[in-house]
Amino acid sequence: MSKAKGFINEFKQFAVKGNMIDLAVGVIIGAAFGKIIDSLVRDVMMPFINFILGGSVDFSNKFIVLSKPEGYSGPETYVDMTNAGANVLAYGNFLTILINFILLAFVVFCLVKVIAKARATMEKEKEVQAAAAPDPADVVLLTEIRDLLKNKN
Repeated sequence: MSKAKGFINEFKQFAVKGNMIDLAVGVIIGAAFGKIIDSLVRDVMMPFINFILGGSVDFSNKFIVLSKPEGYSGPETYVDMTNAGANVLAYGNFLTILINFILLAFVVFCLVKVIAKARATMEKEKEVQAAAAPDPADVVLLTEIRDLLKNKN
């Protein structure tokens, strides 16, 4: 019984450690942030790119049929072919995901640069405030006493 109680207490300490909680919060916020970035790419950037290119950048229905099921005579779309059990090489889906990844990486890169610039600006402001801050009263008093002692000798 004592070993089980010790094990449970050890687990409680592990589970509520600051780093463990911070990690859990980071994962949750990261997942939500990932959804925001994914939506930005899919819902904002891709339509704009489609407009610029004058067509669709969705290649998900581009594929090569390697083998059809026997007697299949239905429509030859990617979804219908895969549902029927056809062996298809879906290169278009890969290209769409690759383009989305490149755009996503670009957006994250830009966000990291903006955040780094904001941090640098905040650090400079802190340095300026620290340099402009007057010395505390006790430091000023000690400096005056030191100067008086120097002048006496």
